[in-house]
Amino acid sequence: MKSLKIGNLVVAVPVIQGGMGVGISLSGLASAVANEGGVGIISSAGLGLLYKNFSANYLEASIAGLREEIRKAREKTKGIIGVNVMVAMTNFADMVKTAIAEKVDILIAGAGLPLDMPSFLKKGSITKLIPIVSSARAVKIICEKWKTNYDYLPDAVIVEGPKAGGHLGFKEEQINDNDYTLEKLVPEIVSELKQFEDKYNQPIPLIAAGGIYTGKDIHEILKLGASGVQMGTRFVTTTECDASMAFKQTYINAEEKDIEIIKSPVGMPGRAILSNFIEKVRLGKRQPKKCPFKCIKTCEISRSPYCIIVALINALKGNFEHGYAFAGSNAFRSTGIFSVKEVFQSLLEEYRKED
Repeated sequence: MKSLKIGNLVVAVPVIQGGMGVGISLSGLASAVANEGGVGIISSAGLGLLYKNFSANYLEASIAGLREEIRKAREKTKGIIGVNVMVAMTNFADMVKTAIAEKVDILIAGAGLPLDMPSFLKKGSITKLIPIVSSARAVKIICEKWKTNYDYLPDAVIVEGPKAGGHLGFKEEQINDNDYTLEKLVPEIVSELKQFEDKYNQPIPLIAAGGIYTGKDIHEILKLGASGVQMGTRFVTTTECDASMAFKQTYINAEEKDIEIIKSPVGMPGRAILSNFIEKVRLGKRQPKKCPFKCIKTCEISRSPYCIIVALINALKGNFEHGYAFAGSNAFRSTGIFSVKEVFQSLLEEYRKED
């Protein structure tokens, strides 16, 4: 596999591990991926709950938690470490500022258009900025806004297709529409980015995500013009993944029919593994009485069937009576627990067979 260049960073194996919250990808998984030559990503979602011993204030605990996870990752690796931040989070600015102050290599932002992201960079900042998009139109908007307002272009762009796990940047009817497949989106976005690359003489590599599970998948998407891939689901069933064994086992036990599109309380469709909790929600048996965290800007407690951050924390711990696991479309292909090193070896072997 050809290395991936993001500014002055050289990613030996062009694989970015997806940022999976709440608590699925923290310093343990991120450092293991970085040690294999990929990019390890810490999810900043929900850290205020995971680090509530630092502060009773959710927002303060989130900042302390992110600092701690970055520090722990740095102790375990000299590789490339990044942070994923959701634009929809109410503490988006806090998480971005903290990641940049901690000098993470890469900052990835999705779940909304991060139109003001470059405004957080300081003189001497080394952090590379990567937005997640789901269309060529979104790429154009971001590149134009960033260039006009901040004289800055994305250091790379991630396109997340409709087979991804978690929240999806598509309308429900678009998810199975052939006009929105990752294979169709990649050439369209490569073409859009080329206009900015040529105009400003700056490379903007495209990283493809959503449904990529094998080395063969990587080979095929790179042939379409992507420079690298982002993978989440394949890394969940690893020894080093920060989730509980019960969470990982849910992937291993899942059949293809168990992976469904659900309606999230934050107003976006999401892909998850069916659980008793999801069934109860569908029957109208869940309704939060209050919102203790105000973690998502678009979540309205009076209309929400449940608190998503609590549901995801419960899933992290393996409690599927009160939560559910987000998962990519290929989660059912998981067969056992492997080390991150073994996953990378497998990906490289699968890739070479296609050459």
